[in-house]
Amino acid sequence: QVQLVESGGGSVQAGGSLRLSCAVFGYTYNMYYMGWFRQAPGKEREGVASIDILLATTVYAESGKGRFTISRDTTGHTLYLQMNSLKPEDTATYYCAARSAWPCDLTLSYNYWGQGTQVTVSS
Repeated sequence: QVQLVESGGGSVQAGGSLRLSCAVFGYTYNMYYMGWFRQAPGKEREGVASIDILLATTVYAESGKGRFTISRDTTGHTLYLQMNSLKPEDTATYYCAARSAWPCDLTLSYNYWGQGTQVTVSS
């Protein structure tokens, strides 16, 4: 069983930065792909960024390119999302997710999900 616990959310003014963390617990040896997703009120969950844990290759949604950076620690047990130049439209609950099956992408077909952390950006 794999558990994902997000932290680092909060309230920030537009233009500010936040760094989200996702701690990974449990049987993680084959969790090769991880990602960050978000869901705003009344909207569908969408992918933000994903990473191949072994190769460190990344995929970003257009909304976050140039502003967001996904990374992981060397053990693969902590996932990060550095968010800069935040905009009010970035307001959402952010979730991390993990899976073992290829590919590294932004679809919602991940096996394990955290409970989410709220990010609120005010104008």
